[in-house]
Amino acid sequence: MSNISYYTAEGLKKLRDELNYLKDVERPKASQAIADARDKGDLSENAEYDAAKEAQGLLEMKISKMEETLANARVIDESQLDTSKVLVLSKVKIKNQVSGQVMNYTLVADGEADLAKGKISVNSPIGKGLLGKKVGEVADITVPNGVIKFDILEISR
Repeated sequence: MSNISYYTAEGLKKLRDELNYLKDVERPKASQAIADARDKGDLSENAEYDAAKEAQGLLEMKISKMEETLANARVIDESQLDTSKVLVLSKVKIKNQVSGQVMNYTLVADGEADLAKGKISVNSPIGKGLLGKKVGEVADITVPNGVIKFDILEISR
């Protein structure tokens, strides 16, 4: 089952660059480590060989997952997005009804999420709670401690 992920052009380029690095740099290193360990003699009791093979398997699994993600990735044309409601790539200004704290977030794909930069995943509890909301609406977001109510103050791109 394929899960389509939406990325900015910048986020998709970063993903492709990381995949190319794994294929062009890390894969040859893993192969060389296996060859070096193989040259050391008996493979049946060679822990270095076993470790190199396991590392190669993990690397290949990571490459495979990234290739699948890229195959299902779509670039979002920001100019075509509706600004009346919260969607992927929306910049949202919200206010916590209890604490009065105002926060600004940009909703992005999982691979681009970075809380320090104010980018949260659309699949996070807050991201899911904000999707589809309009300015003036209240988002009830379920978190481990209960439900938090946020006022949607502003939506932009």
